[in-house]
Amino acid sequence: MASSTSTSASTPAWNNTKTRFLTSSNHLIGPNSSLVSICPKPNSRISQNLIVSALQTPSILQIPKQAPMKASTGAIEVSCSPVGKENWNLVQKLAAMALDAIEDGLKAREKLHALPKTADPNVQIAGNFAPVSEEPVRQSLPVDGKIPDHIQGVYLRNGANPLFEPTSGHHLFDGDGMIYAVKFDKGSISYACRFTETQRLIQERAIGKPVFPKAIGELHGHTGIAKLVLFYARGLCGLIDHTQGIGVANAGLVYFNNRLLAMSEDDLPYHVRITPSGDLKTAGRYSFDGQLESTMIAHPKIDPVSGELFALSYDVIQKPYLKYFRFSPDGRKSKDVAIDLQKPTMVHDFAITENFVVVPDHQVVFNMSEMITGGSPVVYDKEKVSRFGVLDKYAENGSGIKWVEVPDCFCFHLWNAWEEPESDEIVVIGSCMTPADSIFNEYNEELKSVLSEIRLNLKTGKSTRRPILSPGNDVNLEAGMVNKNLLGRKTKFAYLAIAEPWPKVSGFAKVNLSTGDTKKYFYGDRKYGGEPLFLPRNLHSAGEDDGHILAFVHDEKTWKSEFQIVNSVTMELEATVKLPSRVPYGFHGTFINTKDLATQA
Repeated sequence: MASSTSTSASTPAWNNTKTRFLTSSNHLIGPNSSLVSICPKPNSRISQNLIVSALQTPSILQIPKQAPMKASTGAIEVSCSPVGKENWNLVQKLAAMALDAIEDGLKAREKLHALPKTADPNVQIAGNFAPVSEEPVRQSLPVDGKIPDHIQGVYLRNGANPLFEPTSGHHLFDGDGMIYAVKFDKGSISYACRFTETQRLIQERAIGKPVFPKAIGELHGHTGIAKLVLFYARGLCGLIDHTQGIGVANAGLVYFNNRLLAMSEDDLPYHVRITPSGDLKTAGRYSFDGQLESTMIAHPKIDPVSGELFALSYDVIQKPYLKYFRFSPDGRKSKDVAIDLQKPTMVHDFAITENFVVVPDHQVVFNMSEMITGGSPVVYDKEKVSRFGVLDKYAENGSGIKWVEVPDCFCFHLWNAWEEPESDEIVVIGSCMTPADSIFNEYNEELKSVLSEIRLNLKTGKSTRRPILSPGNDVNLEAGMVNKNLLGRKTKFAYLAIAEPWPKVSGFAKVNLSTGDTKKYFYGDRKYGGEPLFLPRNLHSAGEDDGHILAFVHDEKTWKSEFQIVNSVTMELEATVKLPSRVPYGFHGTFINTKDLATQA
């Protein structure tokens, strides 16, 4: 398999992106592998507000709460726990050797059995799903065509990019977070990609190997239980500090209250700053000035009218399994609203309307006891009936939620929702996937993702569901968006990735949600990309579709990547930016305009 030929000042290029993963250095790691700039000197400004606390980290890895020292800048929390081999005492070094030997034995035993495709790194991160090295800022990139005048700012996309070669099971979602950025500044275009410096990544890099269990790829059966025990043991021995977060921050991106936040649903968000040159610097784990004490899913919603941010947090061990909360435009958090679920459920996404939040409670649930019998803790519950809950945005508690059953429906993502008061209905637009848990568990059946209109009648408590595309025009549509200026209001169009051949994306579709009329754009022969981002021309455009669609694209013939800009009215390519290095297929993105960049915190 071909590999990227570019090199980076901060991470060496990998000789073989499929089988060899090299560690990288970073300015945060000192010559003796200690965290020289994470733990400030006593007289430095960051240390003036030292506090002792530990944020809860409810996830599939339930960590006993501890209280290490932590430096706080108010909103940003960074660990001051020593990590790195050079800081270990003799007892810790002996413990590390013993635990490593046990782990090596587990891995040797694992290799006696074939991994399922959903946990096989040779499948999950092959080809252009393979990771890349960090790329420092490259300026003055070549362009074919003309960049539209309104595109001024920076496009950012998140992705899973493992720092180390997987030594056992690995799922695509398990990789470390890396952000890819293209900045447009008055005709000059730059590119950079950087790891989000999560606590997990910092500690593993200092130790020189992966030590945090991978929630999807590794936690299967008795071996998964053993790896959890090893993880706890390393924490108890002081070899790692798991109280400061275990997340990878590799999924969603949102710009809110003057901060770019990188998110995955297993941790708090991470605040990442964009430098004037277009580079990326992780500021730290972000708790909204200590207000957020739980995880936050990777798809919070910003209401385009009120400017508020709405979010959820789920727990897989203890009730409440799901919580809802919101933030005012200046970052003040509401109290948590517990949503009563009978089982811990995967809630990857949700929707908002003008007055409500719409919460899915589907059939993909967490059952930790499955590990005892050799299975995955992420399972499809065939006895459960899928439903959607509708709750007032400003509810003080969850007692007023109205549940409407929608049988055999699993939407990994919801694109929009709105109210139709004349019929007492909430309209939800989402992609219904079957088999529901095929992303996490192996099936012979091919995955189908059907763009659907789901109507929830709040008066009768009944639902209807219809496919939006006509049968002859049906394609897998997964990952995309509507015009963000109309989120929560009735929209005419959605812009969604054509996820074919699955899991690659060959182009995108502009879909009329009322009629099902579809216009398709394909990236080109053996060119594949990811989620399309619709960027409206401005807030006051006459047409809902007046703007451009932005996407990273990779050419599998030349093994080079580019950035395409497509007119969303004509569906014609207007400009292509040639990128200096390969960009792997990834997850979700956002665009921050120049005006907002100037007000970064």
